[in-house]
Amino acid sequence: MTPSLVLASASPIRSLLLARAGVAVQALPARIDEGSIRAALEEEAASPRDIADTLAELKARKIAERHPDAVVIGCDQVLAFAGRVWGKPADVDAARAQLQMLRGQTHQLLSAVVIYEGAKPVWRHMGEVRLTMRDISDGWLDSYLARNWPDVADSVGAYKLEEEGVRLFTAIEGDYFTVLGLPLLPLLGYLGLRGFITT
Repeated sequence: MTPSLVLASASPIRSLLLARAGVAVQALPARIDEGSIRAALEEEAASPRDIADTLAELKARKIAERHPDAVVIGCDQVLAFAGRVWGKPADVDAARAQLQMLRGQTHQLLSAVVIYEGAKPVWRHMGEVRLTMRDISDGWLDSYLARNWPDVADSVGAYKLEEEGVRLFTAIEGDYFTVLGLPLLPLLGYLGLRGFITT
């Protein structure tokens, strides 16, 4: 019997991407203190890749402990720029300050996926994308936030590439799905290889 698939995430876009790909998952958000964990890892000089991977694994583990018979998909995304790891902006002022720092510059989005099966980690993948932002004016930035806040509050970059946020950029190097927070193609490949989905 094929085990049930559980997405340890509250992200509507991750659930939507899987549903549109024909993958039936149950979304069960994992409640972890991401801010404290991220801060502790940064204190230990963890790399952005390690931070994203650790948060994805902790989410998968938390749900897998409650659902040991399920295949649990944990995900996390961080933004890396200027030697810092950026999380979701706390408010519109933080979003404005973050976008002001990113404009005219290139930053990275790192999207981690960790799968637990039998309450143990069995697969992981890290997607990475480089994004170069236009040198947007303060006036345009204010109007962008007026139109898009708080809808972009749940994005680490304060933008959504599938919406007006795409207008912020001059170049994107990497996988579109990784920008959305889920390296979908490698994930589908693994699920198909293991027989969790039909191929």
